[in-house]
Amino acid sequence: MFKKGIYILSQAILAILAAGSLLLVLARLVTAIFAWPRTYRVESAPAQRVAIVFGAGLWRDGSPTPVLRDRVATAAELYFSGKVQKILMSGDNRFVYYNEPGAMHTYARELGVPGEAIVLDYAGRRTYDTCYRARQIFGIKQAILVTQGFHLPRAIYTCNQLGLPAIGVPSDLRAYRRSAELYWNLREIPATLVALWEVHITQPLPVLGEPEPIFPLEAQ
Repeated sequence: MFKKGIYILSQAILAILAAGSLLLVLARLVTAIFAWPRTYRVESAPAQRVAIVFGAGLWRDGSPTPVLRDRVATAAELYFSGKVQKILMSGDNRFVYYNEPGAMHTYARELGVPGEAIVLDYAGRRTYDTCYRARQIFGIKQAILVTQGFHLPRAIYTCNQLGLPAIGVPSDLRAYRRSAELYWNLREIPATLVALWEVHITQPLPVLGEPEPIFPLEAQ
């Protein structure tokens, strides 16, 4: 009787694990399918008024990581090719010595992007927050999202589901370390499920504030 109970319990645990794994894979699949027709290269992307760059970490000296540099460089290419008029750089600035938007701004200026084309969002702590604030705080109605391919499906799905029609341009400009790429892709699996949960179920409010429309005098 005891062995039978253990067997039933083990089968139940396996079933739960299998269902959980399937749910994780399905979430990633849903966002990938949704994002695929909305993903372009710089040269083929339809022009939009704003590109949104997502934060991606800083080195200890406060400079952008290679991943973040590639995102900024891709956004700069969109700007110089006439695809966008403004670049919204959204990242985390909760700590005194950690300023993602500031680091992105500095690097974009080094690349030649004029200061008047750059808008900074200091409360883009997560992808959800960036998409939500882009619409609610900065008044963006359409955008090109700029991030690496591993993150782009979640970003495109999240922004669109939050009422911000968006397409994406991948910013994979170099070969990254395999271990890093493996980590990023594995992390995306639960992150994508959380994104779907928040977009469709909990709908949390990020840090907001007074509206700061990028184009205050005209409709987008």
